Amino acid sequence: MGRGRDARPAQNGQQGQGQQAPYGQQGPYGQQPPPPHGQWQAPPNYGGAPQAPPHGRHGEPEYFGDGGYEPAQASYAPYGGDNNPGSTRQFSIGEGPDAYGQQPDQYGAGDGAYADGGTYRAGQSAAPPAGPRLHWKQLLSGIVLRPDATFWQMRDHTVWGPALVVTFVYGLLAVFGFDKAREDVLNATLSNSIPWVLITAVMFIVGSLILGAVTHTMARQLGGDGAWQPTIGLSMLVMNISDTPRLLFAMFLGGDSTLVQVLGWLTWLACGYLLTSMVSKSHDLPWPKALGASAIQLVALLGLLKLGTL
Repeated sequence: MGRGRDARPAQNGQQGQGQQAPYGQQGPYGQQPPPPHGQWQAPPNYGGAPQAPPHGRHGEPEYFGDGGYEPAQASYAPYGGDNNPGSTRQFSIGEGPDAYGQQPDQYGAGDGAYADGGTYRAGQSAAPPAGPRLHWKQLLSGIVLRPDATFWQMRDHTVWGPALVVTFVYGLLAVFGFDKAREDVLNATLSNSIPWVLITAVMFIVGSLILGAVTHTMARQLGGDGAWQPTIGLSMLVMNISDTPRLLFAMFLGGDSTLVQVLGWLTWLACGYLLTSMVSKSHDLPWPKALGASAIQLVALLGLLKLGTL
């Protein structure tokens, strides 16, 4: 009878000494028993999802796991792209977007740029041309009908052949565009007139080369980066082609005709537009600077050809 009162506590006490509270549950007096030796213990997590043990085994640090060194993972929170705000992306050491030796692309590939971020600049030997070389017929017609596209496509191509031929032919006809020169040539003997005409054609070539070189030099001084051969060749074509309408009427009507004078001013304005567009495309210059680079050549053309003071 007296033994039954103390039998239950004694039995419970023996069970408590022989068994251990399950891992992760509270022991007596609200304390958590220590985990078994070598086993990882998760920190307290109130109301959250259970946390997984690290990659290491038997509670070892992760750089000792599997018998080898595992590089630590760094977390970055890059903005933009496909990342959601507040999310992170894991990178290994040396693979982050700001890692040493890896610079982000600062320039996107677009007009005048390459896919690797480099920007195309006119006149660079390593850069490919803006377009394939045009046939001389397409070149001459393109200067009149589609000047901007033609100058852009030919900005890295030399045009010495068409430029020299057109300038020479223009010089042969230019003598007959001035009243005094035309009379002297027609009244002279054939042996004298032919050398005069040929010398005039050669002088037009030399003058066109000099004016083109001045325009190229001015463009360089204003920050241009174009090559000198395309600039000079295209300037020769622009100068001669733009004055062709005035020359054709001046050969029959004379340089003092009102129609010829009006055509002279109109073709001079057209030459200014074409020359400025060519310099702008060839040297990557804005229009104000391109016009400034063409100013000396335009003033020279106005005094030598348009006003009849050759």
